Amino acid sequence: MTTTSENVDAGQNAVSHQADSVKRSCLVWGWLSLLVIVLDLGSKQLAVANISYAETIPLLPFFDLTLLHNTGAAFSFLANAGGWQRWAFALIAMVVSVVLVIWMQRTERRYWWLGLALSMVLGGALGNLYDRVVLGYVIDFISLHYNGYYFPAFNLADSAITLGAIILIFDMLFLEAKRKTSEEMSNE
Repeated sequence: MTTTSENVDAGQNAVSHQADSVKRSCLVWGWLSLLVIVLDLGSKQLAVANISYAETIPLLPFFDLTLLHNTGAAFSFLANAGGWQRWAFALIAMVVSVVLVIWMQRTERRYWWLGLALSMVLGGALGNLYDRVVLGYVIDFISLHYNGYYFPAFNLADSAITLGAIILIFDMLFLEAKRKTSEEMSNE
């Protein structure tokens, strides 16, 4: 027969193990975010070093490299707003980044799709935040087009944010329900 103190010790050990698991997973997600930042900033530096502003370098029939400076948000939203948007978008990115870090801290490693999504969004947000704060604009250089229709230029940070958001939606629509079902079954 177990005593109350043994049950308490077992419960504390389980909580401690889960806390250690969450801390380790947060480190994994943090390193992944850092990788996204490094790849984003590195690719932007390569673009700046090798492409003149507004120069177009065709690579494929639908893919060009074109160096642009985006003072607005996605799709150059508010690009000509007079300068206030730089700090407004920087503040939004900082708040979102704090929320993502807290969310990542609470995400266990076994929920790796969720962690991957959050890491990608955080890394992309911080990559663009760096540009916005240090340069006053975000460096965009990837241009996709088809039959005369051009998608707005973007960068690796934008790609990471978009892919992370898609994975997050997938996780919420399909994997979250599966997690809840398995947790309910384990509680029975």
